[in-house]
Amino acid sequence: MLVVVDMQARLLPHLDGGEPLTERVAMLLRAAHLLDMPVVVTEQNRRGLGGTAGPLLRDMRTATLIEKFTFDATLEPTFVAALPPAPYTLWVTGAEAHVCVLLTTLGLLRLGYRVEVVADAVASRRPDDRAIALQRAQQDGARLTTAETTIFSWLGDCRHVRFKEALALIK
Repeated sequence: MLVVVDMQARLLPHLDGGEPLTERVAMLLRAAHLLDMPVVVTEQNRRGLGGTAGPLLRDMRTATLIEKFTFDATLEPTFVAALPPAPYTLWVTGAEAHVCVLLTTLGLLRLGYRVEVVADAVASRRPDDRAIALQRAQQDGARLTTAETTIFSWLGDCRHVRFKEALALIK
């Protein structure tokens, strides 16, 4: 399952690397849709930060959308209810790396999930915050990966019926 954390319109312009982040998350959303991978998207205080950024909306057609007010999404019952039973691997992306992404990752680990943080698909306003968040997530048991590696792991094999379509998303 792909977990997309708080990719919101009013937040993205303030992030270091916000544009490449949006491109990678969009690529992951397209791949998840192509490969029938379930997706959960969170929005932190939609009224204050706006909804999910426009460029991502068309790629969220099958996603479950959860509004939250806690920084750790696992403290929201609707978020936890949308997850498959643990143990299960969840790929986490989004913003900000050192707040909602990290705290949600730690919460998922506490609930018994295997978590892969997609390191090139998370961002913060300051690079140091992102770097320390990734280090902390890894120290606490999350694995770090990249968007491209994630898609190849979902495919598993070059003989997958959707391999060429997925490859076109990456190239």
